[in-house]
Order: sequence, then structure tokens, then C-alpha cells
Amino acid sequence: MLLFSLLLCVAPLGLLGEETRQVSLEVIPNLLGPPQNLLHIRAVGTNSTLHYVWSSLGSPAALLVATNTPHSELSVNWSRLLSAEPAGGLTVFPEDSIQFSSALVFTRLFEFDSTDAATKPPGKPYPPYSLSKFSWNNITDSLDPATLSATLQGHPTDDPTGAFANGSLTFRVQAFSKSGRPEQPPRLLHSADTCQLEVTLTGASPRGNHSLFALEVATVGQSPDCPTMEKQHSIDDEYAPAVFEVDQLLWGSLPSGFVQWRPVAFSQKQGGRESAMPCQASPLYPTMAYLLPQSPVVRAFFGSRNNFCAFNLTFGASTGPGYWDQYYLSWSMLLGMGTPPVDTLSPLVLGIMAVALGAPGLMLLAGGLFLLLGPKRYSEYQPIN
Repeated sequence: MLLFSLLLCVAPLGLLGEETRQVSLEVIPNLLGPPQNLLHIRAVGTNSTLHYVWSSLGSPAALLVATNTPHSELSVNWSRLLSAEPAGGLTVFPEDSIQFSSALVFTRLFEFDSTDAATKPPGKPYPPYSLSKFSWNNITDSLDPATLSATLQGHPTDDPTGAFANGSLTFRVQAFSKSGRPEQPPRLLHSADTCQLEVTLTGASPRGNHSLFALEVATVGQSPDCPTMEKQHSIDDEYAPAVFEVDQLLWGSLPSGFVQWRPVAFSQKQGGRESAMPCQASPLYPTMAYLLPQSPVVRAFFGSRNNFCAFNLTFGASTGPGYWDQYYLSWSMLLGMGTPPVDTLSPLVLGIMAVALGAPGLMLLAGGLFLLLGPKRYSEYQPIN
């Protein structure tokens, strides 16, 4: 009964993300020249539409535009988008239906020598890899409508050390039509209002024996202020063992966009406790657009706006486990709109709580009933009158 009561209390919270959307994926063709990686994910709800635009033009970037109509459309002006001044090359119509817009730009991949004791953590930096100078595969070849996913895989166009001769950096994008969890850790709870990105570095030769890698991420939105970074705590680690936190980036007040991730990465493909390594996020800092590798897609939508903010995500620690174990690193995040998904207590934890709290109570109840209803024992002695 206690377990049943707990399930009834928690169930309504878990049903809040059950809203579904009609999701479609399309690689927008370039009618003026060779194919370009411009993936449009359109998620249509009853009274709203979410537009996700993922691209590897310049630096890999993700654009999120939320509208208050199920009939909004994305328009691309290729001649303007591919020009030196791409502002206005990407538009969502009707423009007055836009409720929120923001973008993420993945600008640089850093590498640090964590064994250098003379420098502060994460260590002595090697020259960074600019992701705007990567060569990427044709995203059309990896488009999978069944799983609503697509993959960008790239390597530096100029690689004098040959570090990426057998390696690659991969961005796998996946949309969702309803709420749920993926099978692979960290198993972030997603909803129909979110899109997942999994970043994987594999096969690249590190320039140090215990190299740590970091990813620079820049953000831009409607507000000139930087987003806020928050932490959520939980007592349940069933879906990501030994991880009791969720980090999230929030743009202003609701309705607003968010980025959410668990502060953990994995050094093996079958992610688990033994291959988990910390993911540390630096504080956000304002920066000027010209200091960052550019994304034509972001400039096409936001124009010459300069109110960028940036932060670094550093994966691993010098004590290991680390990328050097199997030359593998993976990390996942959610990009979405509205209220970020909130983990509730899992059925496993609810069952443990029910047993832990219910067993003593049942024993006391059984003992009391036995004393009240059990057989009576009579004394052999007779009272003397």
C-alpha cells in the first residue's frame, strides 16, 4: 500500500512531459552550388512550432527558434547566407510569431597537458583546434528519419601532426516526438520540446600522455545579458551511477530556452561507472563576436549582434579515467524550450523506500494483531475465595 501511494504521488509529475509533437527532419538543399550541411528539424505542436537548425557552415552551430503558431516556416536565402554578409539569409515566418530565439556555437577544441605540475588545472594548453577549419561529412548520408537523428563527423583540414589521421570529432543530433530516456548513459530525461546532442571524440592521437580535452561553447540570444548557469541536485543516481547533479543554462525568464547536461563524460563506448569522468563547466563570460570563430547561420539570423557569451567544458581529470584509456570521449546535452525536464524518483528507488519504510511498520502491525487476536493462555492456579 505504501509503494502504491508513493507511485500515485509521483506519477502525475512524470506525465507532465507526455505532450507529443510531429517532428520532421530535412536537409535544405543548396540550389546555387555544392551541397551544404543545413539540417532543419521542425517540431509542430498544437499551438506552437520549434525550429532547430544545425549546421557545419563555419563553426558547428545550433539555432533554436520557438513560435506560437503551428504554421511557421523557415526560409533560406542561399546567396545571402553564403556571402560575406549573411545577415538576413535565414528567417522564420511569420516574424511576429517568434517567441524566443537563441543559438549555440561550438568554436574550439582545446587540449591540455594535465601532467604539467607547473601550471594550474587543467594543465599546459596545446594549440587549440578551430572547429571552423574542420572538414565535415555530408549530413544527408547519415539522416535517419526512423530515429529522428543525423550525424556530423569531421576532422581538421590542416593537420600537420597527423593527430586526426585515424580520428574524428562527431556531433550526433537527435530529436524526440515524446518524452523518454535514451538507452545509453547518462540517460537524460527528454521531452518533445527538446533535442539531444551527443559529442564524441574518438581515435585522435593526444599530444600528451594524459591529455585533457575541453570544448568551447558560445551562446547568443535575444537579450544582451548572459544566460544563467544553475545546478540541480537529486538523491537518485539510477540512470547515471554516482552522478547526483544536473547542470543547466537558462536564457532569461519563461518562456525561454535552456541547455541541460549531467556533469559527466565517458571514456568508453559502453558508458558506465568505471568509465565516468567529470565534466567541469567554467563560468560564462561576455565576449565579442570577432574574437570567436564565426558561424554564418547564426549571423544570418541574428545579424551583426555582438552580445556573445562563452564557457568551456573540460572533460576528465589527471587522475583518470580519461581519454587516454581507449582514445574515446563522449558527452551529451539537451537543447530545448520551456521548463527543463526534472527527474523524479525512479521506480527502483521508490521500491527501496517502500521496503525500507514499510517493512518495520508491517512487522509492528503483525505483532500487534498477533497479541490481540492470538490464542489466550490460562493459568493453572485457581483463585482462593
